[in-house]
Amino acid sequence: MQNTRLHRNVALSVKRLESWADNPWRRSSLLLILLLVGFFLGSSVGMINGALALMDPVGAFITVLFLEIMVRFRRQWPLSGPPAFTRQLLDNGRIGLLYGLLMEGFKLL
Repeated sequence: MQNTRLHRNVALSVKRLESWADNPWRRSSLLLILLLVGFFLGSSVGMINGALALMDPVGAFITVLFLEIMVRFRRQWPLSGPPAFTRQLLDNGRIGLLYGLLMEGFKLL
């Protein structure tokens, strides 16, 4: 990657967030908040698509594409060593989104 100002600022903000979340309570609360935000987004996407019933295939495609991009980003981090905080954030957001979509699907049955 190129060493641009945007890349440096994003890396600096991630490092600041990681240093802020050194406290276990802050880390756990941030991970839980991201899990719940992902659940909210997943349930709202399913609810909006179900209510409008206009663009179900397009909405499903965009959601699956977004989940696959999150999986591809996760594969870039090495599995050895302690789990990185950004990997945990990404995993919790992905799990929350998927769980929200599944719960909306079970409501429709």
